Amino acid sequence: MPIIKPFKGVRAAPHMASHVISRTYQDYSDAELEAILKYNPFSFLHILNPGYKFSHSLKGEERFNLVRNRYLEFKEESYLVQDEQPVFYIYERSDAVHSYTGIIAGTATTDYQNGLIKKHEGTLEPREQLFKEYLKTVGFNAEPVLLTYPDDDEVNQVLEKQKQTQPVYDFLTTDHSRHKLWVIDSKKDMELLQQQFKNMPHIYIADGHHRSASSSLLSSELRNRHDSYNYFMSYIIAQSQLRIYEFNRLVKDLNGLSKESFLMQLDMKFRIQNRGLEMYKPSKKHHFSMYLNGEFYSLYLRKDTFQIESALDDLDTQMLYDLVLEPILGIQDLRNDSRIAYSYGQTDLLRIKDRVDKGEFQVGFGLFPATVEQLKSIANESMIMPPKSTYIKPKLPSGLTIYEFES
Repeated sequence: MPIIKPFKGVRAAPHMASHVISRTYQDYSDAELEAILKYNPFSFLHILNPGYKFSHSLKGEERFNLVRNRYLEFKEESYLVQDEQPVFYIYERSDAVHSYTGIIAGTATTDYQNGLIKKHEGTLEPREQLFKEYLKTVGFNAEPVLLTYPDDDEVNQVLEKQKQTQPVYDFLTTDHSRHKLWVIDSKKDMELLQQQFKNMPHIYIADGHHRSASSSLLSSELRNRHDSYNYFMSYIIAQSQLRIYEFNRLVKDLNGLSKESFLMQLDMKFRIQNRGLEMYKPSKKHHFSMYLNGEFYSLYLRKDTFQIESALDDLDTQMLYDLVLEPILGIQDLRNDSRIAYSYGQTDLLRIKDRVDKGEFQVGFGLFPATVEQLKSIANESMIMPPKSTYIKPKLPSGLTIYEFES
């Protein structure tokens, strides 16, 4: 019975929304960051990078305190305003290819702790602790966790009815995305949504495992200070709208093997076809693309050589690790081994070819993306995917809605 809760969101004044919201901080190049911070004084990036006005790089507690100061300044200047009553929000993001519509709500840390909100990725304790201290100091959360749920007709009807009304935001951003936001303040609709989610056995984290874990730690520490610490902000979308893309792999060397020896070892587990300069992209799971020494190869799993006994075994990123990366190339720590790198994108095979041709890496592997059902199966079995197994959209802006902790 997952709980969703309305909250009094802090958000950009409607006439300033397109100037305030930003992409995730790490998504910008240094040149883009410099241009936005220089020419847009209203960008949420000024809150996230408070040292810019002092031409000084900040870290740790010093940065956290100044983030808090910049945030309060944005509220004092009415760049950010707070809704007077707890509400739900509908956020729609669309581009030339896809459109995503979901609910922004508070979700319960107890549901995360008790497994009603299921996870499929591991988290690193130092990152959990760091973000917990950040939330504790700044007093707000501006980046929702992305959750997904089985498609539900009753929920869809509420969303479609609300979308027939005038949105409070409707604007375009420079990445050619259109953003719309509606406020759900009808008691009847809010209660209906809450009941529908209570009827679901589970909901699933799609993206934001560290944010969820940090919010859980903060709740354990401060739950008695105010009830707002017992929830974290989430963007909840139906699983049919989730888009999962592959993360590919690049490896710097062949672990001392010659090209011929490496291919012979691969042949024990895969049917290999040399495709020359044909840029092969896998079309289904358990098929892999490989670029080595100026040529593309297709690798098809020899099914009689690998026993699939769990949802994790069926995942291509785990399969590549079990059959190639660890036993042949000697890579054990996927998070910290400097010999492996990860990449994604619509033109990623070209990027892999370019980096191997330049000598930065010796071999690259292209994968077929995981499915929502694989993600759910792994979460249901309480298993953890290898790092960088999924690149999931939508990616959410910072500062669209903000969840503020109360004293």
